[in-house]
Amino acid sequence: MGEETICGMLSQRVEKYGDRVMMKHVAGEAWKEISWNEFFDNVRRLGLALISSGVKPGDRVAIFSPNSPRWQMADMAILSVGAASVPLYATITAKQVEHILSDSGSKIVFVGGEDHMNRALEARDNLPGLEKIVTMDNTATGPDGVITFEDMIDLGSKNANPDEFPRRLGAIQPDDLCSVVYTSGTTGNPRGVMLSHKNFMSNVTAASSLSDADDTDVYLSFLPLSHVFERMSGYYTAIFNGVTIAHAKSIDTLANDIMDIRPHWMIGVPRLYEKIYAGIHASIESESPIKRKIFHRAVRVGRQVNQLTTSNRPVPLRLAFEHVVANKLVFSKILEKMGGRLRFCFSGGAPLAREIAEFFCAVGINVLEGYGLTETSPVLTMNLPGAMRFGSVGQALPNVEIRIADDGEILARGPNVMSGYWNNPGATASALEGGWFHTGDVGHLDKDGYLFITDRKKDLIVTAGGKNIAPQNIENALKLDRYIEQVAVIGDKRKFVSALIVPAFPELEEWAKREGIDASDSAALLADERAQKMYKLRIDEALSEFDRHERVTKFTLLPEEMTEAAGLMTPTLKVKRREVETRFASEIESMYESD
Repeated sequence: MGEETICGMLSQRVEKYGDRVMMKHVAGEAWKEISWNEFFDNVRRLGLALISSGVKPGDRVAIFSPNSPRWQMADMAILSVGAASVPLYATITAKQVEHILSDSGSKIVFVGGEDHMNRALEARDNLPGLEKIVTMDNTATGPDGVITFEDMIDLGSKNANPDEFPRRLGAIQPDDLCSVVYTSGTTGNPRGVMLSHKNFMSNVTAASSLSDADDTDVYLSFLPLSHVFERMSGYYTAIFNGVTIAHAKSIDTLANDIMDIRPHWMIGVPRLYEKIYAGIHASIESESPIKRKIFHRAVRVGRQVNQLTTSNRPVPLRLAFEHVVANKLVFSKILEKMGGRLRFCFSGGAPLAREIAEFFCAVGINVLEGYGLTETSPVLTMNLPGAMRFGSVGQALPNVEIRIADDGEILARGPNVMSGYWNNPGATASALEGGWFHTGDVGHLDKDGYLFITDRKKDLIVTAGGKNIAPQNIENALKLDRYIEQVAVIGDKRKFVSALIVPAFPELEEWAKREGIDASDSAALLADERAQKMYKLRIDEALSEFDRHERVTKFTLLPEEMTEAAGLMTPTLKVKRREVETRFASEIESMYESD
């Protein structure tokens, strides 16, 4: 079906690019390259192996693994034989694996390594329909039904009917099921979102029509491929545009990987940009007064230039000259640390603080914020270079309609909207009521069609006094402070707003040393009256522009970061509010005991 299906699109690009480099990844200590032809040859042989293993069109095959080229080979092989892929986050528990494999009815699961194999084996006892486990790293073998990735490649090479692969691929239709993607969710069990080839391709082509991605570009991939944002924007869209995909070693090595790969564009979540922003400002604060003055003056100049250019107004000659100087003295050094070729970054998955978007744009890095959900494949709206409206998530894609319901909920309609939830007709009917997808988010459109998100409908706080509060706005304002790493705002059905705050410990410890406070005992440091007073002053200052009922009255400093491993964050680094409120129930109640 050509470019109407994901695998048809890949087939055409392989024919076009052949032996050019398609992917880069780390093997040992060096970067290894994979050509388009080599990638597709593995896809074909894996596809034949799946056919030999009894996989039929419409079947589901799961992938439970960290990112790698083999993840993408497995995905494309599954799709090319008419089956649907079921991606699982590499960090989930055996119980969660069991739920997803059972609900989806997956026949085969590709696993990353021994740890993932063991979790799959633990779940398999209750999964009679799971026939095979394939270990992607080739290092693990287990009981019957467990084979290596290379064994699957060999099985495909021995298939007696190699013509069945192109026949299957050519028979796939745009409306066929492409993937069942289980939402990471901040509450409850994940639901399987059914996305067709048409859903994905409509999003790929619409997003590509608005970007300037080029087939000489290199893209650095580091978000989980199991998340639809990375999968569509950084994987399928990269293939559509002939872009070389480089797999980061890990999120911990990202700074070095950026320097090695020198990407032209990247995709991240707000947490990434918050950390880069905080790191730059922390570095500047350790410089001499004159360097700090030059930096802050340069950023102000950058902001002024952006305000003029985004509103199509001329830049005065003197300001233009100052901007050239700022670029030479300050911005060029920041850009060089980002590889020196970075044209733009995309941000999604959660709201990005306006201050951070404005800062990056001021220094010459366009962080283009968009909005979408798993159910919409995922992108609904996006900001564009030269047409950014800070604080918004941009305008609707060309094939997407957005409207606001009477209660403020954002509704969407378009070819990228899911057909429904797997095995859940009730939830499907509710989500697609009236022919529009009900996002569960609250927001508004301005006169030019730019969408502004208020918060998740279910996350909105209604105080005991009946005041409506959007916690994300407060949290984003507080996270701009270099002494604050993470925030969870509390206040639903309470008399006032409070907050759980994870300090930026390196910054806090440096402050403590300057103040002559012992920083060796973190618990004692957090309880120290001087530290408490310092945080109180900074919180009050950060929220000074907020209405009185939105300001944080009390707070608790937490000794450890909220992490995905601890069950307090989603894979896209959003706070799981229900889990946080349960885990820290005693700390929360202590803030309200005397009220």
